[in-house]
Amino acid sequence: MSRIVVVSNRVPVPSGNAGHAGGLAVALLGLMQQRGGLWFGWSGAVTEGVGPPAFSQRGAVGYATLDLTEAEHRGFYTGYSNGVLWPMLHSLPHLMAFRRQDLDTYRRVNRRFADNLAPLLHQDDRIWVHDYHLMSLPGALRGQGVRNPTGFFLHVPFPAPDAAAVAPGIRGLVQDVLAADLLGFQTASDRDNFASTASEFAGAVRTGDQQMEIGGREVRLGVFPAEIAAREFAATAASQAALEPARLLARSLQGQQLVLGVDRLDPTKGLPERLEAFRRVIARRPARSATMLQIAAPSREDVLAYRRLRQEVDSAAGSINSEFGEPDWLPLRLLARPQTRDTVAGFMRLARVCLVTPIRDGMNLVAKEFIAAQDPNDPGVLVLSRFAGAAAQLSSALLVNPHDAEGMAEALSCALDMPRAERQERWQAAWESIAGASPEGWGEDFLRALAPGDLAALPAAGSA
Repeated sequence: MSRIVVVSNRVPVPSGNAGHAGGLAVALLGLMQQRGGLWFGWSGAVTEGVGPPAFSQRGAVGYATLDLTEAEHRGFYTGYSNGVLWPMLHSLPHLMAFRRQDLDTYRRVNRRFADNLAPLLHQDDRIWVHDYHLMSLPGALRGQGVRNPTGFFLHVPFPAPDAAAVAPGIRGLVQDVLAADLLGFQTASDRDNFASTASEFAGAVRTGDQQMEIGGREVRLGVFPAEIAAREFAATAASQAALEPARLLARSLQGQQLVLGVDRLDPTKGLPERLEAFRRVIARRPARSATMLQIAAPSREDVLAYRRLRQEVDSAAGSINSEFGEPDWLPLRLLARPQTRDTVAGFMRLARVCLVTPIRDGMNLVAKEFIAAQDPNDPGVLVLSRFAGAAAQLSSALLVNPHDAEGMAEALSCALDMPRAERQERWQAAWESIAGASPEGWGEDFLRALAPGDLAALPAAGSA
C-alpha cells in the first residue's frame, strides 16, 4: 500500500491539546495512522532564519515541519493567504488588502515547501495538498521533477470567475494548482466555479463534468464533502451532557430554550447579522423564554478586519443585553474564547436551536456535529445558511439567507416553536445523510480517486 504524504499549511504534531484539534486533523489523522504516512508543512513557529525541516515520529505517522521567517509569515500567511485569497474565495472582496510583494512571498514560500519536500518522497507516494495557502505547490513540485500522483483539496468555497478575477495573481495560481492530477472540492458549485475560472483565465478546456485538459494533460475534478464520525460524536455528546460544564449550563437555563452558535470570530461567519436576528426575536417573545450562547473564539487578531469584527460583535452583544436584560438575567451570553470539542458536544445536546449562518462556507462541520449531538427523542432544530456547503446535504434544516436578518428571525422563531413531531422528522432526514459517513471514508474516497486513471472512482457528477 502506497504511503500518504499530506501537505498542509499547519501540521498538527500531537500534543496535549487534542481537544482543540481542527477539522483537518480530525479528518486525516486516523486515516494516516491506519496507512502510515508523512505530514509536511509549517510548524507554526516564526524564526529569524531559514532552516531545514524538523522531524518527529508518532506511531506510523512522521511529521516534517518548516519554520517561517517574520517576512514570510507577514507576506505569505497574513498578507496574501489571509489578506487576499481568503476574502476572495468567500466572495468578500471589500476585505482584500493586496501588496505585490505579498504575492511574491506566497509563491516563494510554496517553492520552499516544494524544495524541502521533494527529497523526502518515495517513488510510490501519493501526495495530498490541502487548501488555499498552497495553491502554487503542485506547480512547484512538478518544477522539481516530482511525478508522483498529486491531489489538491480546497476546504473553502471557490467563487464564480468574475469574483475570482479580483485577486491579483489568480491566473498563475490556477495554472499552478492545475499541475495536480486531481482537484477536490466540497460542492459541485465550487467545482464548476473553478472549472469556469480555469477555462477563462488559465487556458484549460473542460472536457466533462469531472475532467479538464491543459497543455495536453488531463486534470480530474471531484466533489468530496468533508464528513464527521457522526456516531462517535453522538456518543460523545450524550456522555458530555452528564458532565459538569453541560450540567452547569443546563442548571443556569432554568427552563429557557437554548439557542447556540459556535464559530471562529471571522467576517465570513455572519455574526453581526445573526445577533441582529436574535435581537428581533427577543424583542417579540416573552421575557426569559429563550437565551443564546454564542461561542466566538478569536482568530487572526493581527488582521484589522478581524479586530474590527470583534469590536462590532462586542458592541452588538452589549446592546442586546442592555436593552433586554434584567438585573438577574441576560438574554445573550458571548464567550470569546475557544471551548474543547467535547465540551461543545455537550452544549449541542442541550440546545433547542443551533444557528449556523455563515455568509459563505466551504462545508461547516459544526452543522453536522449539531445533528449528530441531538437526542433522537427530543431533537433540536438546525437553522442553516443556504450558502454553507453543508446545506447541500442537510436540506431538512431551516435554510436561510444570512444577509436577511428578518428572514433569520422568522426561521429562529419557527424553530423555537416547532412541534416535536416535526423536529424529529427533520432531524431524522439530516441524520440519515451523515450517519453512514466518516472522515476516514472521505479520505479513502479521495485517495481512491487519485489512483492513476481511475475515473470510475470519482463521485458522480453533481453529487454534492
